[in-house]
Amino acid sequence: MTDRPLLEGPFRRFGVVYREHTAEVLAIAERLRAWCDARGIDVVLEEDAGRDPDRQIDVVTDPVDLVIALGGDGTFLRASRLVVGTEIPVLGVNLGRLGFLTAMPESALEDGLAEVVAGRAVIEHRFRLRAVIQSEGGGRSDNFFALNDIVVHTTGAARVTPLTLEVGDQGDLEEVGSFGADGVIVATPTGSTAYSMSAGGPIIVPDVEAIVVTPICPHSLAVRPLVLPATETINVGSLDAAGEHQVTVDGQVVHHLGPGDRVRIQRESDPLSLVRLPGQRFFSTLRRKLNWAIRSPERA
Repeated sequence: MTDRPLLEGPFRRFGVVYREHTAEVLAIAERLRAWCDARGIDVVLEEDAGRDPDRQIDVVTDPVDLVIALGGDGTFLRASRLVVGTEIPVLGVNLGRLGFLTAMPESALEDGLAEVVAGRAVIEHRFRLRAVIQSEGGGRSDNFFALNDIVVHTTGAARVTPLTLEVGDQGDLEEVGSFGADGVIVATPTGSTAYSMSAGGPIIVPDVEAIVVTPICPHSLAVRPLVLPATETINVGSLDAAGEHQVTVDGQVVHHLGPGDRVRIQRESDPLSLVRLPGQRFFSTLRRKLNWAIRSPERA
């Protein structure tokens, strides 16, 4: 693994997003606020767990030095979208079950924050994906940004749908192939341990510059996950003109995919700055969180 840059202050203002509007979570947010107040750090807490987009914290017009996500990986992914277009780092505090992206458990909140403020935390730069939906008439949707994955899949009842896969830019497209599947996952190395892994895709170490394409339940033994250079542009479309499809971004943002529409996916140039505490490494997290390559005691 390459050396990581340290997260350096000064820290004057934290933005906080959280999982759900409950007394338990709000009590943890108050612990964080009390710790910051004692050190002269302002805290901007989003309202109502970010359910209303108009009430989410706006770090572009009202910058902070650090965004703290109180929750699981879903909360972290939502926080990562709030900082698109900025260099603001994101620190995850795990209140969920898995917490693969989060840096520390809730029980270590104060000690972990002390490590951050002391300048001992490190930054991991994780690249995102940018997706745009191109309609048959030439129109385009807004940009969608994903830290984990972009998924093109059927809506309603689960059924096999014919999909096309091409790489390259307009005017220089190369067909990869067509296949029947429930959908397809286009994932970053960060997202390779999420939905893509559950669908049979490979685990990609975060430092690897690659994008993994994983079909979901392909209707052929000849279709397998594909690892592409991160410089490639990936185009996904449907051959079923009557089918109902949608695009899901990091498991949260959903957009309808009309007949003849095509999803164009490429690496976003600005990475996310993910905060890790000292001693946290990828493979140790993999073993601890996912039980990867753990031998049973009798075979140790």
